[in-house]
Amino acid sequence: MKADILQRAAQEARGLAIDAIFDKASGHMGLPIGCAEIGAVLYGKILRVNPSQPRWLNRDRFVLSGGHGSMFLYAWLHLSGFEVSMDDLRAFRSKGAHTPGHPEFRCCPGVECTTGPLGQGIANAVGFAISAKHAAASYNTPEFEIFNQTIYCLAGDGCIQEGISREAAAIAGTLKLDNLVLIYDANGITLDAPVERTQVDDIAACFRAQGWDAVSIDGHDLRAVEDALRVARLERNGRPKLIIAHTTIAKGVPGFEGTTKGHGEGGAKEWEQAHANWGLPAGERYYVSREVREYMAELKKQREEDYEEWDEIYRAWRKAYPELAERLDAGILLAAEGLCPEEAQKMLPESLGDEPQATRVSSSTVQNALGAHCPALLSTSADLFSSNKNYLKGAGDFSAGNYAGRNFWFGIREHAMAAICNGMAYDGLFRVSAGTFCVFVDYMRAAIRVAALAHLPVTYVLTHDSVAVGEDGPTHQPVETVSGLRVIPNLDVVRPADAEETAGAWLGAMERRDGPTALILTRQNVPSLTCVNPLLSVKQRREGTLRGGYIALRESAPLELIIIATGSEVVLALEAAKTLGSGVRVVSMPSLRRFNHQSSDYREEVLPASCKRRLAVEAGRSDLWYRYVGPQGGIIGIDDFGFSAPGSQVLHDLGMNVPNIVEHARALLDESV
Repeated sequence: MKADILQRAAQEARGLAIDAIFDKASGHMGLPIGCAEIGAVLYGKILRVNPSQPRWLNRDRFVLSGGHGSMFLYAWLHLSGFEVSMDDLRAFRSKGAHTPGHPEFRCCPGVECTTGPLGQGIANAVGFAISAKHAAASYNTPEFEIFNQTIYCLAGDGCIQEGISREAAAIAGTLKLDNLVLIYDANGITLDAPVERTQVDDIAACFRAQGWDAVSIDGHDLRAVEDALRVARLERNGRPKLIIAHTTIAKGVPGFEGTTKGHGEGGAKEWEQAHANWGLPAGERYYVSREVREYMAELKKQREEDYEEWDEIYRAWRKAYPELAERLDAGILLAAEGLCPEEAQKMLPESLGDEPQATRVSSSTVQNALGAHCPALLSTSADLFSSNKNYLKGAGDFSAGNYAGRNFWFGIREHAMAAICNGMAYDGLFRVSAGTFCVFVDYMRAAIRVAALAHLPVTYVLTHDSVAVGEDGPTHQPVETVSGLRVIPNLDVVRPADAEETAGAWLGAMERRDGPTALILTRQNVPSLTCVNPLLSVKQRREGTLRGGYIALRESAPLELIIIATGSEVVLALEAAKTLGSGVRVVSMPSLRRFNHQSSDYREEVLPASCKRRLAVEAGRSDLWYRYVGPQGGIIGIDDFGFSAPGSQVLHDLGMNVPNIVEHARALLDESV
């Protein structure tokens, strides 16, 4: 009976998918139709979820990596009792709908993450699996197992072909994430051509070589799907599981089944014949039978009972281990709400001192001070802990032998690292950061963009911030990188000038709850701004950085010129101002985004419109600074690649020096405005 009802549910899920896609003449029908039996077993039997408590801490996670097949997810969420209504299905791909074209985090209950860029969902699933392992190691006790969930991910040929999937698989195998199950929808078809035109890999052998178990099944055989998923869930042998499910794309759609045309919406016009092939009532659309409704309703009741059993264990654990419960609550709060700057300030030294130091070193001091008070603060690196200085001292290394460690070694795999951090952030138990060289952040860009889109509070520690890298040459000297990050919506990019601004940068990152922060840090030592302006207090620099920009040197005569600078160039601007006279103001602008979000009164106070003579200085692209200097201002930037030489020489020869600033400033002062 169960097999019959699950097969019926699979056919009806196919009908829901093709109906929604036909109505909008838009969408991808191949995966929802081809993987219907997989959905029936997952949502109709295997998944440990509670639709009435969709954010249950110990729920299984399901990630649809091939997000283009979103109607698969929406249909099964609807059928299994999540708050996804038939009206939501009918509104598929409409403005404001809970069912957008690709799944988006928080769009509706049961959607665990934003997916669409192929392969990233696999890495997100690895992040969920890491989070689950760390949670179990941090909070489970001999008497109480409150975290023991399984992470399932459904991916297609496109996800498998993207390089990020192999990066993520290598990390999962190394870390022995046996709570992770990847279902590969192997239908042999990509958008343009059969897979054989672009792929000869033995996928099972590739994954086995990376430490995974792999099996192949008929993805339309309900018993085979169920057996494979049950074994994968129960067999915790130190190896993640790959299930290669051979399916037929657009199964049952005449003229489109098994072809490249089966990807898109074109076949939805054949909905009537497809309905007939699937045994659905003629002429009825958005059809769900009474029998499927009743089966799913009973299953929902059972899932609610299973949740109640877990909740009893959870409440007993909280009573027996109040300190652990308090720590878990604090971690969830940190992940969701962050720290208010006043709270975080208390965790930091009152001052970081006035000695010259690299802002990457200052960042390490601040991050470790925060980490000492926040056990849910985690740090990851693309093989650069020693260079980025983002290692949490005394916190241990996360590994297959120590899932309680808080430092994560991901090797030279920036893209996977960033997307894995997204998965950890989606899970909502921990606050995570990721480190690499600034110039290599482009390897992470696709995942950073999704973090910004999904409002994930991930922090990126990006060091070696300019041509001051020096002898390593233009391959390692970021010129356009910081500007490239600044144009990503909802990404806060902060380039601090000294140790106290670095503290302010971290305070802002910890405060954020609605998006990621990129900290742009120097390798070379930089002076404290107080070496030029002793009147600048710790409070001014930290709070000024929180506001994105502030007056680092105020004029003592009628205002004639404003120099705006950021990062290591602020101290140069301050030195130049001493030569230029008392009518010059210096503004430190560590974060354009933060400054833009201040009140108009504050922005006018810092950059009064009446002063037209403005000069911006940054060791990077000049383009974005025109907004702040206006048509009558000037910019000293670097709009070409650097060269290999000592960093101080590269900076000097490319115009990042006091005499050049003075020369440009005097030229502006000599002009009539």
